[in-house]
Amino acid sequence: MSCALQCKIGPSILNSDLSDLFGESRRLLDAGADYLHLDVMDGHFVPNLTFGHPVVKCLRPKLPNVFFDMHMMVAKPEQWVSPMSDAGADQFTFHIETTQEPASLCRKIRESGMKVGVGIKPGTPVSSVMEWVDQDMVDMVLIMTVEPGFGGQSFMENMMGKVSELRSKYPSLDIEVDGGVGPATIHHCAQAGANMIVSGTAVVNAQDPAAVIKQLRDAVNKQL
Repeated sequence: MSCALQCKIGPSILNSDLSDLFGESRRLLDAGADYLHLDVMDGHFVPNLTFGHPVVKCLRPKLPNVFFDMHMMVAKPEQWVSPMSDAGADQFTFHIETTQEPASLCRKIRESGMKVGVGIKPGTPVSSVMEWVDQDMVDMVLIMTVEPGFGGQSFMENMMGKVSELRSKYPSLDIEVDGGVGPATIHHCAQAGANMIVSGTAVVNAQDPAAVIKQLRDAVNKQL
């Protein structure tokens, strides 16, 4: 892999104590997290409902230097670009399945000052995002290793072919995996070439989250 790649561990705070979102975020960052992965669900693209830009706006001044990766599991991502940018989001990750105009959406996100992430569901071919990566419109590709919408699902190892295909074609691309990722499954992700690791339950519910984050990081760094 490219030596320019860095391993980044981003806990998903969806399974944390949402009544103390700042405290939980601080706890995970103190345990060694590189960024925070915030799951935004609208009840349309996925059946669940979580939080939106007002929460980001409240967190931003308390965590001024933390990278917020917004996983936008929403049916109409275009309408949330400006609110998320204004709230202080750093990366806007939309699902390729949700838009008819991905190029326009990528430009809108970039022009708003955020990085562009593109996610694909398990049933979506990886080829659906390559055109936009080829055109340098995308900063990161997210490979879902569960069906989006709920935490605590089982890791889908057969999604690693998508990661491997992307990594072989784009040696310096940030590739993120999300869903069922933890100590028992990280070796699959690392060997396939993922360098951005989202882990929810395995980190958030761990007695020693710092140890889990280190284990995830060590597995990825062995492959970088």
